[in-house]
Amino acid sequence: MRPAVGARLRSSRQKALLAARTVADRKAQDTVILDLRKLTVIADYFVICSGVSETHVRALAEELLRQLAAHGLQHIAAQGVSDGRWALVDLGDVIVHIFMQFEREFYDLEGLWGEAPTLAVA
Repeated sequence: MRPAVGARLRSSRQKALLAARTVADRKAQDTVILDLRKLTVIADYFVICSGVSETHVRALAEELLRQLAAHGLQHIAAQGVSDGRWALVDLGDVIVHIFMQFEREFYDLEGLWGEAPTLAVA
């Protein structure tokens, strides 16, 4: 069940699921959530997905930023949004990576963090 607009999301898991559902609803490709809590202090979760074009990557990132604001969440940083090849939205405990497929394969975050369990994006 999705939280109502304006509802406060407190847990990093809730934030990761909101981010993953937001991009999945906008037709992001191959959305995954990596649970990093037992592996690093960088973040609790990575949300990783792909766009099919630079315009799509930008649109996914912009919609994510709108949804975060609608839920009362502030991001620490958003980088690469205007470039459209790799957008990164940092929420502190959740980091969202929106890639073009080539960049996603090149940087291979899923391979780098291969021992991380994944959460279902339902």
